[in-house]
Amino acid sequence: MTTPRPIVCSSRVLAAVLATGTLLTTAACSSAEDSASAGSETAGAAVERALAAQTESPTSPQSSPTSSPTSSPTSSPASELTETGARNALITGEDLEDGWTQVENPQEWRDSLLVGQVDVAAFLQGKSDASDCQQLVDSLYDETLLGSPSGASALNGFEEGDSRLLYQVAAYQKSELDESMKWLRSLPDTCDQFTVSGGDSGDRTVQVVDMALPEEGDARQGLTVTMKGESGGEPVTLTLDVAVVQIGANAITVTNGGLAGADHDTTSTAVEQGTPRLQAVLAGRTPTPTPSGVE
Repeated sequence: MTTPRPIVCSSRVLAAVLATGTLLTTAACSSAEDSASAGSETAGAAVERALAAQTESPTSPQSSPTSSPTSSPTSSPASELTETGARNALITGEDLEDGWTQVENPQEWRDSLLVGQVDVAAFLQGKSDASDCQQLVDSLYDETLLGSPSGASALNGFEEGDSRLLYQVAAYQKSELDESMKWLRSLPDTCDQFTVSGGDSGDRTVQVVDMALPEEGDARQGLTVTMKGESGGEPVTLTLDVAVVQIGANAITVTNGGLAGADHDTTSTAVEQGTPRLQAVLAGRTPTPTPSGVE
């Protein structure tokens, strides 16, 4: 009769046992017995395997992303702007004071905008020696002030007497939008005064100055653009506010004004009413319609 061999844990195994506690004692010694009888693996290898299993356990505090007391939750990113969301983010006539009326097809204003006897679209057409200033003139009453949108885009237009207000919500490439905002901020210096020539209106003098905007969105830039010249042999002054509010990779663009000047309060109201609407859409909510008569 063969005498059973005693189960022995080596000094290496015992050291591992002391380090890892009672749970691994059983695993180590059991593995040592298997090794002694079958010779398939050493007790030390079994302990190392058990240690690795404990380290990789999904319940280990070291592997759980929420178990660390110093970890902080990250906020959910804004959702991508959809066509429906862009339309929902647009302001309406109820968001503007006074008697603004929403119009159809404001996207046609850049090609055809007759205000009284003045063809505003033709008045805006002309050439400047400076490319940055030319870009500004070309994009007034247009949908490309910030470049072509890379995603969803929606547009509303309003009129009141000789004034027109164009309101756009659109998604862009973030890096391109950042560059457009940088360009807008530079215009009061690079295009403070310049001349546009050509067309039936002869030479027109253009001035660009900063305009203060409400503290809305991630970034913002306001400009007041004044163009003086002639139309049909009569002196004409066209004054426009240009306001842009950036929220992430999305932006609100407002062009407001006309032959009687630009109402800065209306521009500010459009920004104040419109920014929360876009923020609500990006947070996955539907903006609440503005009650009739509320300013």
